[in-house]
Amino acid sequence: MSSTLLEVTRAAHEEVERLERLIVKDLQTEPANSKDRLFQSHRVRNMIDTISATTERLIEIYEDNDNARKDEIAALGGQTAAGTNVFSAFYDRLKEIREYHRRHPAARVVDANEDYEILLKEEPQIEFSGEEAFGRYLDLHELYNLYINSKFGKQIEYSAYLDVFSQPHEIPRKLKMTRQYREYMEKLLEYLIYFFQRTEPLQDLDRIFSKVVVDFEEQWTNGTVPGWEKEGQENGYIPEEHTVIDLDYYSTVEELMEVGPEKLKEALAALGLKSGGTVQQRAERLFLTKHTPLEKLDRKHFAKGSRRQEENGAVAPAPQEVENLKDVALMETKMIKICDLLSETIERTKQNVEKKQALTYEEMEAEREEQEETQVDTESDDEEQQIYNPLKLPMGWDGKPIPYWLYKLHGLGQEFKCEICGNYSYWGRRAFERHFKEWRHQHGMRCLGIPNTKNFNEITSIEEAKELWKKIQERQGGIKWRPDLEEEYEDKEGNIYNKKTYTDLQRQGLI
Repeated sequence: MSSTLLEVTRAAHEEVERLERLIVKDLQTEPANSKDRLFQSHRVRNMIDTISATTERLIEIYEDNDNARKDEIAALGGQTAAGTNVFSAFYDRLKEIREYHRRHPAARVVDANEDYEILLKEEPQIEFSGEEAFGRYLDLHELYNLYINSKFGKQIEYSAYLDVFSQPHEIPRKLKMTRQYREYMEKLLEYLIYFFQRTEPLQDLDRIFSKVVVDFEEQWTNGTVPGWEKEGQENGYIPEEHTVIDLDYYSTVEELMEVGPEKLKEALAALGLKSGGTVQQRAERLFLTKHTPLEKLDRKHFAKGSRRQEENGAVAPAPQEVENLKDVALMETKMIKICDLLSETIERTKQNVEKKQALTYEEMEAEREEQEETQVDTESDDEEQQIYNPLKLPMGWDGKPIPYWLYKLHGLGQEFKCEICGNYSYWGRRAFERHFKEWRHQHGMRCLGIPNTKNFNEITSIEEAKELWKKIQERQGGIKWRPDLEEEYEDKEGNIYNKKTYTDLQRQGLI
């Protein structure tokens, strides 16, 4: 029955309102973990995209470029070519409704809310590599290989690359003027955008980039883009980084030859001239520029593809070259902005890489299995949360609260703290009594210089233990404590020995 344009309009408005309510309901639910949070964000993103598409369709209907909406409203009012007949229009519409139900006698009313509620339980398919660990870490290995095998890169470890990839201003400008660097920057920016869209689907990246572009245009005009600053240059000229020789100090070619072949080559390259040949040929070519402007030199002296001119001591690239360099600088600016937004993820990636470098293969496999088990346990959290435990009783071996009478019998609800053990907590009277013979308490007493004898049972305060030890020493007079005979040790079966006996039995392999 939604064949009419007005019915389509009504259904579209209903869909928009229902999706808005679902978004509010979904966002009111606090995700249990990062995976659920990511699913929630993508669900909301999908619903927002659906609302946008539906709204665009509604705008087209209301613009009514083909007058279809206007004609349908007029038909509802009974306006025809013969005149206005309201009753005729009413009965025609009634006949259409009856005909529809006659053709579909088994049609039933479908509750659309049920279909939309399913959206709240949907788990969107999000593509992540194994290294990305469902959006927790970056996977820059492919870009790292491009970096270390390029002219602008360095032979560094992957962990060091994670520190420098977001700092393009550290790369010399002359190395950024290559196609290889441009392709590298395009791939790096493409990956970071794709990763950001997968991990932060609710962020409006277009709006963020629009502000970045506005700020970039202003900085580019003023020559203050990081890594692309202009030093006294105008009209988009790029200052040359090569050494330029002052020819006023040289009167002959022979004097100029003493500068050396490398400096001559740099000076010629800075002016866009050919830099090959012998030292004398290089000196002669450079000496020509002392009395002849560059624009009047013969083309044969210039390097291939060079269309440079000298103005006010600046080297000006061609307009197309300036535009290409501007695009590269803009990509760098966008990349730096995304790295700021992903700063926490980058830091997590560094820590993960450093951690993996200290692990063996077996330890990495064990960690991976542990993560899988944790994921399985997380998926079953919903079932565990349904256990009714108002008294907050301890859980038994079957994952259910232990009986209350057992809880009171063993005193499991009581907490005992021992200052000697570093304020460690022991739950229950039995655990508290046994801890006096455990290594933690023995180590604490040894650090205090006090023997761990029966006299100090039930003593948990450091001050009380010191006072009691002082009284024992005063009562014994000048008798010193003999650890070989008085310090107690316990074996696995619970037998108590003094230190000398315990050591002898241990040496004989009896313990």
